[in-house]
Amino acid sequence: MEFRPLGRSGLKISEITFGNWITHGSQVDDRTAQATIHAALDAGITTFDTADVYAGTKAEVVMGQALKDQRREGLEIFTKVYWPTGPGINDRGLSRKHIMESCHASLRRLQTDYVDLYQAHRFDYETPLEETLRAFDDLVRQGKVLYVGVSEWTATQIRDAVDLAAQMGLDRIISNQPQYSMLWRVIEAEVVPTSAELGVGQIVWSPMAQGVLSGKYLPGAPPPPDTRASSEGEAANMISRWMRDDVLTAVQALVPIAADLGLTPAQLAIAWVLANPNVSSAIVGASRPQQIVDNVKAAGVSLDVETLDAIDAALAGVVTSDPALTVSPATRP
Repeated sequence: MEFRPLGRSGLKISEITFGNWITHGSQVDDRTAQATIHAALDAGITTFDTADVYAGTKAEVVMGQALKDQRREGLEIFTKVYWPTGPGINDRGLSRKHIMESCHASLRRLQTDYVDLYQAHRFDYETPLEETLRAFDDLVRQGKVLYVGVSEWTATQIRDAVDLAAQMGLDRIISNQPQYSMLWRVIEAEVVPTSAELGVGQIVWSPMAQGVLSGKYLPGAPPPPDTRASSEGEAANMISRWMRDDVLTAVQALVPIAADLGLTPAQLAIAWVLANPNVSSAIVGASRPQQIVDNVKAAGVSLDVETLDAIDAALAGVVTSDPALTVSPATRP
């Protein structure tokens, strides 16, 4: 495993972060989920990402149970706050009330005294930014949070938060967690250069575009059984944008590129996002241990310019790159 600093901070995290969105607490039974987390540990992963909202708070419970006997100082545990976690009007958003209550609940579920990184899961237009930043800073001063970050914020929102924190003398954000892959490049034009300037690192999710970049989905063919594309619910909705013949045909052109490097298409996809110098880590999920064992091999892989150019040529016409697609709800969900 290789390690990188998270933004302009002293915290180093594994190039591969294990994330349990969608799978744990819902699609995968708890025993398999714990075996997968233990496989991630065995593979050298020290960084683990979850969120209060995943599987209706159950994902945090699964992760806490799996990690409870590990040496806490050897782990970096991340979670997030924003989306609804209860029926109340204040069980959502980035108000001081919800941040404090949600953090305490996450700590209980994760069975830990602190989280290494606490992230604003979206931007909250209904809460003054200074209120959110002050609440985060108070958690840092209380020792319940070591660092703070955001997820899916625009370049302007990130700059405003960094500037305001400096003016108020508060702990600054060091990370952003956006979607990023060969197919989804909306952060490249604005978020990445702004973040690089401000010392904010990217912890990217869905580097394999919900599994499409693994190459297992073929144009003109139904999705294999027991895959995200053949399931129902949030996972199927997310992957549906890529289940077009033009995209799937282009992705098949990546297979020989990966093979020439001795990589699987999935490993190539992960190595590609790690080639961006502003990316600190790629979040990889898994529904069974072997998946994480295979994908972790992307750590430390270096892609040359010719390979990067070949990837761009293969995917020409199917890449999404409009920075305006980084959005948060106008009102709290």
